[in-house]
Amino acid sequence: MAHPVVHAEIRSADPDKTRQFFAELFGWKVASEGAYQGYTFIDTGTPEGTYVAIGPRQNTEDEVLFFVGVEDVAATLARAQELGGQIVQPAQQVLGTSFGVFADAQGHRIGVAANG
Repeated sequence: MAHPVVHAEIRSADPDKTRQFFAELFGWKVASEGAYQGYTFIDTGTPEGTYVAIGPRQNTEDEVLFFVGVEDVAATLARAQELGGQIVQPAQQVLGTSFGVFADAQGHRIGVAANG
C-alpha cells in the first residue's frame, strides 16, 4: 500500500481566529462542519488538494499535523512505538474513519488515518 498524506489539521486554542486568519490570507472558506463542535473542514479552492481541517486543540498546545494513510491505525501506532516513538493520541473512530497520532523518537508529531 502507498502511504500518501491524506489529511492536514490545524489544531488551535481559538479555531475561529485561526479560520479568520487563513480566510484573509489564502481565501479559505469553511466547507462543512466536522464530527465535533468547532471542528470544520476547509475549502482551499481546489478539489485535488489534501483534505484540510481547523479545529480545537486536542492536547495542551496548538499544532499543525498531517495524516498519512495506512491500512491499520492501531498496528501502525504500535510499530511506531516499537521503533522508539511515542503514542500521543491512541487510535479512535469517528464517522467511518479511524485515526491516531504518534511522535517519532525526535518528538515530531504525525497522524495516521484509515477509512473504515
